[in-house]
Formats: sequence, C-alpha cells, structure tokens
Amino acid sequence: MTTSPIPATRTKVLLVDDHDLIRKGLRHAFERDRQFEVVGEAATAAEGVRQAGALQPDVVIMDLRLPDGSGLEATRALRKSNATMGIVVLTMYAGDDQLFGALEAGASAFVPKTAPADEVVAAARHAASSPSAFTAADLAEAMKRRLAPSGPQLSPREGQVLRLLADGMSVAGIAKQLFVSESTAKTHISKLYEKLGAANRAQALMTALRLGLLEAPDAPKF
Repeated sequence: MTTSPIPATRTKVLLVDDHDLIRKGLRHAFERDRQFEVVGEAATAAEGVRQAGALQPDVVIMDLRLPDGSGLEATRALRKSNATMGIVVLTMYAGDDQLFGALEAGASAFVPKTAPADEVVAAARHAASSPSAFTAADLAEAMKRRLAPSGPQLSPREGQVLRLLADGMSVAGIAKQLFVSESTAKTHISKLYEKLGAANRAQALMTALRLGLLEAPDAPKF
C-alpha cells in the first residue's frame, strides 16, 4: 500500500471552537488530507485572534458563537489585520442573517456544522486559494431571498384597480374602465384591500404610498 507524498508546503490551519469534540473531529478530518497541517487550536474568540497573529495560519476555522463573543467580530478583526488569510465560518445556526453576516465580516466561506467534515476541508481549500472570494452552499438561494421584493405583491389587475382608486373612480367607473361587472370590480377591490391590510379606500391608498406601490401626487404648481 502506497501513500501520497507530503506536499513540500502544507496549508496551515487554526481551529477555533469551544467544543473539544468538534475540534478533535476537525483535526482528524484535516490530518487525513496531507495538504493540511493543524498548527493550533483555540476555544475563545480572543485566544483565536491571538493565536492567528502568532502562528500566521493560512486558514482559520472560526466558530460563530464563542464563550467570550461573536466569531463574526473575531473574523472582522482577522480580516482587518490580514487580507490574505482564509477564514471559514462554522456555525450551528446557518440562517440567512448568519450567512450574510459572515460575508460582510470578510469570511472566505460559510459552512453549517451539520455538513460533513469533508465540506469543511473543501471550504478550507477554497479559503486558502481564494481568501477574498466568498462561498457558501446556500449562497445563490440566500441571494434570491434577500433580493425578493418585500411587502404585498399585487397582480397586474390589482395594480390597475389601485391606480383607478387613486384617481378617485367609483366602483361603477372602475368596472366600466376594466370592462367587467361591478361585482367583479368589487371582488378586485376587496382582494386589494386584504393584501394591503386596509379597511377602506383611504387606508389602501396611504399604505400603497408608504410601500412605494403608488407615486405621491405632484405638488400643486402656482
């Protein structure tokens, strides 16, 4: 049985997590891959930052929640002092807020603790080669969720009804304008009010203005 040769230059890794079992598991995963060498461990944010300064690892695996503070604050401090260090944020709480928090703090990758250890190793490999290029398994979907418009989404017909209400049209006038029965016009208005959480025309128009669904009328010109 042959083993692959140890690379001349190995990627140095620092593990920062307050759970001893997690650090041991990660150490084992990295030691299986001969590209990496675990050069240190820390259980607090302050110790992690101190060891990162002393050991100058290529990659830091940073837990999000630590006994003495946030891993994001430690990540921000590390990134401020070293633009080329890879930083992988590891967390049990892998929501969109945590993901974008890691991105904004300057992390290179974001991995949930529920992911296999091999994914952490792969993230560390990415972080070592591209420390400033953020990656996360759910990044594309998280971006879609963040960019999705907030507030009620009106159908094209509901948008028409809203504009006609803003013009002061009566139910009969709206029905005539849209070539529908008054009953159908009332149904459209009722659904519009429901989406806007309004009980009447005035409330609907005020809410629509606040949400940017209507443009404010021009000020009178003299």
